[in-house]
Amino acid sequence: MCPNTNNLLSDFEAKLYLQRYAPSSIKTYKNALTKFLVAFQRYNLEHVTLSHIQNFIHHLQAKHRISAVYQKQILASIAKFYLLYYNRKLELSPLYPKRKSNPLPKYLTDPEVKRLLQQCTNLKHECILKTLYGCGLRVSEVIALKITDIDSTAMRLMVRAAKGKKDRALPLPLTLLKSLRQYYTAYHPKNYLFEGQNGGKYSTKSIQNFIKKYAREAKIQKSVTPHILRHSYATHQLENGINIRYVQELLRHKSIKTTELYTHITKVAKNNITSPLDQL
Repeated sequence: MCPNTNNLLSDFEAKLYLQRYAPSSIKTYKNALTKFLVAFQRYNLEHVTLSHIQNFIHHLQAKHRISAVYQKQILASIAKFYLLYYNRKLELSPLYPKRKSNPLPKYLTDPEVKRLLQQCTNLKHECILKTLYGCGLRVSEVIALKITDIDSTAMRLMVRAAKGKKDRALPLPLTLLKSLRQYYTAYHPKNYLFEGQNGGKYSTKSIQNFIKKYAREAKIQKSVTPHILRHSYATHQLENGINIRYVQELLRHKSIKTTELYTHITKVAKNNITSPLDQL
């Protein structure tokens, strides 16, 4: 990679940081833009045309078989780059993958969640699993939790500045609280609720890896990820009769249509909000 490309990427990262993009979003934009800048490092970027970008995307599809999601990320990063550097709004919509109907989310059944938890012999891993499933959190939200976000008096868990930069309060499952008390006594985290071996946030990759390991040991014939536990939480809440509007708020979905993917039930009774973790 030429020095000019490295400088552009560093500057691009700094501009996104100033605009207060989330670290994960900055990383995604930067990684996606890298392919474009490397491919066009001999070009005058200001004069790159839609036709050039179209040929570039076609090359990636044919040679590297990029996914539709990655194609969208690359196009979004290119559009953001030209807007920031040349105040030029590119019309890239013809290059985006054709929209497909949203497939129903994959989720684990109650017995599968039980088997997954039963395979867990590590207390920290167990608490992370219970937090993902018991509160329906994204993995990025779990690793960002701090000790002060757990309010055992109010039985509430606070998620700070999550997706959309908004805070939200969630019911704290009693089962999770009991496990967290044991965990705190054993590990004594200093700042973040779940810290790595050298302090700081726990690794997302580590969570992905141990979940896959426990899923294999539990003989779950599905691709199990941290996010599938969030899907499971939403599905089980609706099955337990929680009002769909409450579930939308708990998950912090902007649109009710996103929450509706979890169920075909149109009439859901209002109940007290409890976590499905406490019903295992």
